[in-house]
Amino acid sequence: MSDFAGVKLLIADVDGTLLTLDKVLTERAQSAARGLRQKGIRLAVTSGRPPRGMAMLVAPLALEEPLAGFNGGMFARPDLSILESHALDTGTASQAASRLKELGLEAWVYSGNDWFVRDAAGSHVAREASTVQFEPRVVESYDAVLGKVAKIVGVSDDYPRVRQADADLQRALGRCASVSRSQNYYLDITHPLANKAAVVDYHAARLGLAAQAICTIGDGPNDVLMFRKSGCSIAMGNAADEVKAEAKVVTDSCDDDGFAKAVERYLLS
Repeated sequence: MSDFAGVKLLIADVDGTLLTLDKVLTERAQSAARGLRQKGIRLAVTSGRPPRGMAMLVAPLALEEPLAGFNGGMFARPDLSILESHALDTGTASQAASRLKELGLEAWVYSGNDWFVRDAAGSHVAREASTVQFEPRVVESYDAVLGKVAKIVGVSDDYPRVRQADADLQRALGRCASVSRSQNYYLDITHPLANKAAVVDYHAARLGLAAQAICTIGDGPNDVLMFRKSGCSIAMGNAADEVKAEAKVVTDSCDDDGFAKAVERYLLS
């Protein structure tokens, strides 16, 4: 428990952490967030979603800290006005989109607050639209929208193919991009400074906090980077074993109020 003493900021992943697998923000999670405020602990959220896709969390969680969208590729105020943005260079974005196609993954492109797809009936499009609560724009080609890309997502339900694409694109893009899996079926490609370790650095610098005063909680492979940057870390019970191994402690599943239980046990007790 001593690792959690003196925490001033909790940075939470969204899907599979704050939200259940059915994208529900439970009353107990909201109550835990109120408890953090009452104890003087700030709550910030980070996700592969665009900031616009986290807008529905602002009121129920009374969020005041910047929203870290696109895994840190864009920081926005709770009113969604943009504070800072990191876009992929056009050549890297074009290479990533082409390579995803070669590897058999569908590609989505996020630019500014817009989401572009080639096929509105494609894999996971309807689910994603329900999750982020806005519809994509359908285009025949991405050529005209690769100039200011915040994130490209490779999509496939062939999980081994996604893992292989992860390794392939990390080699191919090198230091020109940050590549990580946000879900078993999503591969996120963002600016090199757009990763969850950078999210910890951003908030630490903004608030003048040492790493020991920051706690992180998440469930995905892309959350491991912020685990390693923060003074204490919590993995969700629904996380993969390799993610759990990187965290200080493991809580229950997101479908069993694991977020709220972790806050109650480690930060509010």
